[in-house]
Order: sequence, then C-alpha cells, then structure tokens
Amino acid sequence: MPYAQAIGVRSYRFDSLCELMAKATPARSGDYLAGVAAATAEERMAARLALAEVPLAQFLREPLIPYESDDVTRLIVDTHDAAAFAAVAGLSVGGFRDWLLSDAVDGEALAALAPGLTPEMVAAVSKLMRNQDLVLGARKCRVLTRFRNTLGLPGHLAVRLQPNHPTDDPKGIAASILDGLLYGCGDAVIGINPVSDEPAKLAALWRLLDELIARFDIPTQSCVLAHVTRQIEAIEAGVPIDLIFQSIAGTQAANKSFGITLALLDEAYEAGLSLKRGTRGDNLMYFETGQGSALSAGAHHGVDQQTCEVRAYAVARRYQPLLVNTVVGFIGPEYLYDGKQIIRAGLEDHFCGKLLGLPMGVDVCYTNHAEADSDDMDNLLVLLGAAGVNYVMGVPGADDIMLNYQSTSFHDALFLRRTLGLKHAPEFEQWLLRMRLIDEQGRLQDAGASAALPALTAFAESAA
Repeated sequence: MPYAQAIGVRSYRFDSLCELMAKATPARSGDYLAGVAAATAEERMAARLALAEVPLAQFLREPLIPYESDDVTRLIVDTHDAAAFAAVAGLSVGGFRDWLLSDAVDGEALAALAPGLTPEMVAAVSKLMRNQDLVLGARKCRVLTRFRNTLGLPGHLAVRLQPNHPTDDPKGIAASILDGLLYGCGDAVIGINPVSDEPAKLAALWRLLDELIARFDIPTQSCVLAHVTRQIEAIEAGVPIDLIFQSIAGTQAANKSFGITLALLDEAYEAGLSLKRGTRGDNLMYFETGQGSALSAGAHHGVDQQTCEVRAYAVARRYQPLLVNTVVGFIGPEYLYDGKQIIRAGLEDHFCGKLLGLPMGVDVCYTNHAEADSDDMDNLLVLLGAAGVNYVMGVPGADDIMLNYQSTSFHDALFLRRTLGLKHAPEFEQWLLRMRLIDEQGRLQDAGASAALPALTAFAESAA
C-alpha cells in the first residue's frame, strides 16, 4: 500500500512499506549502491515522519519479502508470538519508540516482549532513533547465555580471543592465545578463522584448542570458524568441537550464497547438542552477520541493508546461540563508507539484536580502504560499552594479519574494562585469579607472578 507525507508545500509518496523503510534509513553507501536510499535529506525526513505513523501490526500484514518465496520470511511469520506482541500491538512505530525509552519499561518487560517482535518492527523503530536512543534502549536489554561460563551479565564484558594466522601455523596461533590470556581475554570464545578448509588441518586446530582448555582447565569455549558442513563432518569423525559457527544473512537467497539452508543449520545444531560438551549450559551456536551481505550477494529484494541485517537475527534466535557478532565494518566502504556510518551501523545492530533477545557482540572494525581510523573505533567501542555490549574482539595489535582488517586489540578491551568498570565472565575471572593473572580488583598482574606462565609458555612453544 502507498504511504504519503507532506513537508511544507511538497508531498512525498512511498509506494510500499519496503520503500518507506529504505528511505527512512540514515544515509549509507550500500543503500545508495542498491538504488533504494532517499534522494535528499528532506525526503528522508518525510519517510521518517510517515514511518512513525505506521502501526506495528502493519508489518504482520505487509511482509517486505513475500512469504511464498523466502524461508526467512516464513520463519519470521510462523514463529511470531501473538501473545507477547499484545503488549505493544496498539502502538505505531513512533509510539513504540517512546514506549521503549520511557522509564516505565525495563529489561524484564523487553525480554517478555522479544518473541512478539519481528525484525522489521525492530528495524523500523531503530530508524527513528538517535545514537543516544540506541545506546539507552540496548542498555535496558540483558541477554544471558551459558556454555562453560556465563556471558551477558550486567557490568560485565567478554572478549573473543581471535588468534588468526596467515598460514594456520600452530605455534603462531598459540603465541597469540598466550598473549591474549595474559591480558585477560578469551572469556567469550577462543575462535580461529582458518585459512585452510582441509579437514585434517581444521581438525588439528580444534584439537590444539581442546588440549589447551583441558590442560589448564580454562572455563571458556573454542571455535574454528569453518563452514558448517566441515563442522558436521568433523563431529562425525570424532573431532572435539565446542561451538558451531556459521555466517548468516537475512534472506533465503543470501543464505544460499553462503552455502546454507535452515535445514542445514538445524542439522548442525542437533549435531552440536549431541556432543554435550557444555558444563554450564547448552547455548552452542555462534553466528556472524554484517550489513551489506545480502546486497553483495544480489539477494536483498529491494530491502535496505539494515533491515536485511536485522532479518538475519531471526535466523539466529531460532537456535538460542551463545554468541552473535555483527562484523560491522568488515564488508567495506561500498556498504558503510566512513567512520560515521560504521558507528551508526554498530549501534543499530547491537540495539536491534538485543531487542530481539540475542546475545550481541560487535566486531568494532574497518577495512583499510574505508574512510575510518582507530579514533572512530575508540568512539564506537565506548558507546557500545555504555550500551551493554556482551563482547568485543581481541586481536593482537588490533591488526588481523590473516583477514587483513583492523579490529580491536587486547589493550582496547583492557581500556574499556578499566574505563567503565566492567568485569570478565565470572567463571573466567576466577580462573584468572587462580592463575594470578589479575588481582582482586581485576588489575593485570606482572606475568612473572603467575605460577601458570611457564606451563602456558611451554604449551605455546611446543604447539605443532
């Protein structure tokens, strides 16, 4: 159905909810590339004014991508919880924004509401929000998950220790892991992006991580971020696997470009559950997403990139994951041009994922050809810390020498914890204390004070 909005003497018409959503979106290069963005700031404001008046229930009546042609749409519609939605069913998008930000609404109310929200509703309300609104709204949402430790508690920040190596060299990976552990990183996951897709080489990495965690009794989990088909094969071969990883997107066609279907994810989830490796809980899926993936695959169906991103979160929440990570600036400036766009997108993704009930982390990052730098990442990191982000990345020197992009370092995580008074995951914190890597106030100890350092160093030196 068409939507219209007048500004002064000029009237703007939007022929569908899909067009209205796209033109209400803050400016970003990917939407211009797709030809769906507002042509002017005035048109964008007209779209926002019109979107604010749209009833939330309209998103149930007018799917942006047809039910018949897209399994993500079918998942969204078929799993919608009408009883949970009843709390806000009478609100418009603008009214929903005001409700979310009111003092009367707390985390308990938002957790109860999450199953009643569709990604499109959540994307829509985010388009009406300033950055500070996205921080405040996300801060109200707390999503706790457990595998071998507890993630997402208020006042806590976890870190994925990301020890990638350009040749998958075990000694290089082990040295990076040692560096990260000495800085108190690794409570979210120790996760390797492998170069090789060869089963034998992948199995060697899984076994390296499993031996490390078992030998030193580290209350964390490991992951090798291979394609999900390789992980299923490895489980069948008896390889020790903790978390099941996969990159996902918000449309059936985009997921097909990743070589996945919902049925394949179901199979992987069941395979992971069968191992029963979690000691604190069974949240075992790890998903990564990023604005622009559907567009880069030619699979966005005319939907703006941010809304496509939020639709991916419907796929994620089907599996009650331990971790969801938006790799916000990784896809490149064709989709998020500069620091301003990356910061906005990171706050949007974190807010929208949390509102849908997901344990959101953010890879605060950019590629070297983007108009961004480490100062932009510092700004986003602090904003996300204030917003209650579940975890961030820990990369040696912030420079991933395998993936060739700039992320956050072990030092950045240390800075954020010190600045905002954030703690490690509680079980991991107790391990750091036991290893004498931190003191009772959470401050790093001199590495020489740790009785475990010689053994950790020997492990790193002997990795093969």
